[in-house]
Amino acid sequence: MTNDRLPILVFGATGQQGGSVANALAKAGWPVRAMVRDMTSAKAAALGAAGVELYSGTFDDPEAMRIAMQGAYGVFSVQPSSPGGVVTDEEEVRFGTSIADLAAAEGVKHLVYTSGSAAGDQPSGIAHYDTKAQIERHIRSLPITHTIVRPATFMELLVMPGFGLDQGRYTFFVHPDRAIQVLAVEDIGKIVAAIFADPTRFGGQTFEIASDVVTGHDLEALFSEAAGRPIPYSRFPDDILVANPFLQKLTELVDDGRLAGHADLDKLRQINPELKSLKSWLHGSGKAAFQQALGTAGAWEYNR
Repeated sequence: MTNDRLPILVFGATGQQGGSVANALAKAGWPVRAMVRDMTSAKAAALGAAGVELYSGTFDDPEAMRIAMQGAYGVFSVQPSSPGGVVTDEEEVRFGTSIADLAAAEGVKHLVYTSGSAAGDQPSGIAHYDTKAQIERHIRSLPITHTIVRPATFMELLVMPGFGLDQGRYTFFVHPDRAIQVLAVEDIGKIVAAIFADPTRFGGQTFEIASDVVTGHDLEALFSEAAGRPIPYSRFPDDILVANPFLQKLTELVDDGRLAGHADLDKLRQINPELKSLKSWLHGSGKAAFQQALGTAGAWEYNR
């Protein structure tokens, strides 16, 4: 296929969101660049083998980022956040605003930033959502076409250790009869690729993205079906929440709707008609992770 498109630089391409975006852009015919910390890593090698042009650098190296952006049509911006234990909240803001500033200065035509579903005009009380709101505000102040997406709770997060699957049960934030939107990471890339392909339609927009909506009862039914045995569902008990203020605040954000999700799934299906339902994910690309979670003990690691 003849391709006269200019490249798109993807940050975080060795991670979940960036990897999804790099893969989807390549499949859509875009030349893809990625900035990686370790050019010799297995993930970097896999990107290179897939035809991604690799640039060496880190978020702490503005000159390396500037070089990687030269001649690029677009930039996909995602940063690690403090719950992962890799960066501080202040560093996340600095990295996110620096990428945006450099993209504007280098004449990048379209910046797509991935934020968080609880980010907004009102403080959430959770630092790693409020940092993203701060980055959003900075991006909107710049002379660059931009689109901001706010992903819902990842399906991949549902099967992290610490929710009780290894003990034959499941405990999560939502009330059994209340709904929460969830998102398959692979759908992020497909949505972002569509955004880059139509800047007139998506430029200047901020919107939530999700793949499906489920209740606590749905989680019980779907996990039981996938496991082949009953997996009873319950919300985190009050004593657990009182003992963990971070967990309690997240639960409050689910209760007040900010983390429950408000994505327009009908419109998103127009962008990506193949949005993954949680059921299809559990029986497809998420099957191995779910089976592993059934036998993996651990504490929920995001406790900041």
